[in-house]
Amino acid sequence: MAEIIQKDGTWAFDGDTVRIVPGSDKSVSLLRRTLGEIAVPLGALAGISFEPGKKSGRLRLRLRDGADPLLQITGGKLEDSSDPYRLTVDSDRTGVAEYFVDEVRNALLLEQVETGPVDSYLLPGPALPITVGAGDGTAGFDGERIRLEWNWKTEESKTSGGARTLAVEDVESVEWLPSAGLENGYLRFAVSKAPTKAPPKYDPHAVELWGFRKDPLMALVGAAVVARMPHPYAPAPADRPARIEPAVSAPVPAPAPVPAPAAAPGADDHDALLRRLRELGELHQAGILTAEEFTTAKQAVLKRM
Repeated sequence: MAEIIQKDGTWAFDGDTVRIVPGSDKSVSLLRRTLGEIAVPLGALAGISFEPGKKSGRLRLRLRDGADPLLQITGGKLEDSSDPYRLTVDSDRTGVAEYFVDEVRNALLLEQVETGPVDSYLLPGPALPITVGAGDGTAGFDGERIRLEWNWKTEESKTSGGARTLAVEDVESVEWLPSAGLENGYLRFAVSKAPTKAPPKYDPHAVELWGFRKDPLMALVGAAVVARMPHPYAPAPADRPARIEPAVSAPVPAPAPVPAPAAAPGADDHDALLRRLRELGELHQAGILTAEEFTTAKQAVLKRM
């Protein structure tokens, strides 16, 4: 198991999951503290990197497109301080960070994880129920219905209709945009039964954001809703091929013996070892190697790397 503990938070990797726990330091953003612990399955990862610096470095996870509803709705617009997949690393922990990166990369290689988009969310999104007050209103979500309530700063055109309740099935899309400069941000729910081109300030299905401390939390409400809507990359029902059952069950071949490791290669045979790891992964996925045999052979190759 690989683990790195910093003021910013703790990352741990057990071979299958990267577990991210936000730190308790006052510098940790409100969004990350509110979101809490995140368990990222290996299959959701597209990569990992470490960027060293003079005073501190940055450890970053890169997720596959469509794997996380929070990243889906924020679309790269989250500030670094609010990004849960970024960890600030002190300069004296550079070696630990590099070891962590190697462990995750080796696992991705051995399991042959694809880096392309996915057609279903691999992370569940923020915990429910969730309620956030920011800007000109309060947004809440219980898993089935969205509740929008207004405050004294809301325009009369929105408050005149009272609080709004929306069913998830009536929402066509969710859009979150942070405030930037003189431009206000918003969390908007596009409703199929009530389309509108009104600005968020006057839209009864949008909360306008003014750039205050709690604004990023509205992204959590949006992510919780998005996680329960149809995935944007999911194939249409007609595109899904029918499952064909075999007429006769094919016999399961007996496990082949684990090939004996070749003689220890030199430093210039690193590529050959990587090819060997891929071959072992293929044998394991095909059922030729048992989990125990695969682990034993994998460890032997890793030691020689």
